Amino acid sequence: MGTALPNPALCLVTDRRVCPPDELPDRITAAIAGGVDIVQLRDKEEPGGALLELAVALREITCGSAILLVNERADVAAASAADGVQLGEAAMPTAAVRPILPDGAIIGRSVHSVDGATEAQASGADFLLVGTMFATRSHTGEEPSGPGLLERIRAAGVGAPLLAIGGITAENVPQVMHAGADGAAVITAVLASADPEREASRIKSAMQDAAVGAGDNRSPGSRYTTSRR
Repeated sequence: MGTALPNPALCLVTDRRVCPPDELPDRITAAIAGGVDIVQLRDKEEPGGALLELAVALREITCGSAILLVNERADVAAASAADGVQLGEAAMPTAAVRPILPDGAIIGRSVHSVDGATEAQASGADFLLVGTMFATRSHTGEEPSGPGLLERIRAAGVGAPLLAIGGITAENVPQVMHAGADGAAVITAVLASADPEREASRIKSAMQDAAVGAGDNRSPGSRYTTSRR
């Protein structure tokens, strides 16, 4: 992996249902100021041209202060000089995406089971986005896996960095950190907040406090640091 993930890492995933694209730059700027380390641009409705324009705008905001990933669209990630991509379980194989991206690009993989995690690690993914942890508005009616999934993935020998996703808040993020996560990804908690900077700061502080006492449960390469790119 070319660009190391901050550890613990706080990732903000965009969602047009929570925050329309024209409001993203201001909210992301505030969230980064509050402690967001990674921004994942996820928008499956925007056509390629508009998505690239948005990715370029977010690249300007995140450059030097946060990692930028584009969901699924390796072409948009490469064209916007993003740091990498986030792939779903059913997306293109990791090995097929690598050649599309510049050397050192980050490839994350979303997983929902132990088998999915072991397969994603074997395929060469740089980190895994594990969910769904808790009930969430973006996946209504879906039974959450809970932090126990993280424990089972670690017990299966998966050593890749794990970021937990799904209903994460400042109040419950310690649970996922103690279960083996190296960080967390949020959507509604920050994007829908009246004060994205403050909410990001609350979550990041809770993660850092929990990470200090959870080192043995996290990835072998994990280390407690607040350093930024």
